[in-house]
This record gives sequence, structure tokens and C-alpha cells, in this order.
Amino acid sequence: KENENERFVHYLEKTFKKTASLIANSCKAVSILGNCDQDVQEIAYQYGRNVGIAFQLVDDVLDFTSCVDQLGKPTATDLKLGLATGPVLFACQQFPELHTLIMRRFSADGDVDQAWQYVQQSDGVQQTCYLAHQYCQEAIRQISMLHPSPERDALIQLAEIVLTRNK
Repeated sequence: KENENERFVHYLEKTFKKTASLIANSCKAVSILGNCDQDVQEIAYQYGRNVGIAFQLVDDVLDFTSCVDQLGKPTATDLKLGLATGPVLFACQQFPELHTLIMRRFSADGDVDQAWQYVQQSDGVQQTCYLAHQYCQEAIRQISMLHPSPERDALIQLAEIVLTRNK
């Protein structure tokens, strides 16, 4: 996408479709199978949606902050695939030069390394972590609408764990 705002909206939509939709619909399916009412089904869906987006945002951060041994896969994978994730999109706000690299999908020699450097010099990782935190807070807000129970507490814990995982 040409426009920065459109690019970010597209990134979040893709994040939902890639990861969060599975979690959201799985949470909703459990509530349907448990014969819960429509309100609880919507809460379950929104909880899963928010946890799923946060999970993927953290995954995108780990692509820049973890080593191969820790992550279990090579770092900078998304850049090598030509994908601009949250840390890159936020870094682009500080380093407009990234726009050109994003538009050509990091395909020229040195693009991946240059983009990596821009992300490291920016607050893109921190902003993406903050955004993931916001999504987890919304997940916790949603699930907290349910009656207190050990299951609800476990789902709150899960949302918190999503933020602190390192692989």
C-alpha cells in the first residue's frame, strides 16, 4: 500500500486473518458448544480476536529481538519474504526512507539489512509491544465481563503470557 495509514490498516487486517481469526472463532466455538448465550459468545470472540492480534504482534517483534536458537526459526524472516510488519511500519514514521524499501518489498540488494537497521534505531519494536499490550488489555477487559471463575482467571493469565513469551 502506498499510504502509511492504509498500510497499517492492511497489516492489522492481515494479522486478524492470519492468526487472530482462528483464535477468535475457536473461542466462540467453545462458547457455542457450551450452550452460552449470544453475549457470552461475542465476549469469547472478542477475547480471542484481541489475544490473537496481540500474539501476532509479539511474533512480529520477536522476529527482530530473538536469536535463531531462541525463536526456533531464522530472524528477519518477514523482511526476507518482503513483508512489512508492525516494527517496520512504526519505524517508517521515524525513517521515511523505509517507504521506498517497503514499496519494493525489500527486494534490492541490502534492503533487508537496511530495514533491519532502521528498525533497530527506531522505537518500532517498542511501539509494536505497546500495541500488543493494548490488545491484551482489551482481551482482559472483554473476558472480565464474565462471572469470576478459575477458567476466566486462566484466560486472563493467558492474555498476560502472550506479552511475555520469547518464542
